[in-house]
Amino acid sequence: MEKKFKKLKKEVRGITLVALVVTIIVLLILAGVAISFTIRRRWNI
Repeated sequence: MEKKFKKLKKEVRGITLVALVVTIIVLLILAGVAISFTIRRRWNI
């Protein structure tokens, strides 16, 4: 029983790490889009 729980805990940690990385990438993309949109509107490029 304890072995099964340790394996499950490791899988959850892996999923959490993947979710964190994906979230950071999405936030960086959104920030880039927002910055480029602001620059284009400000200087009408």
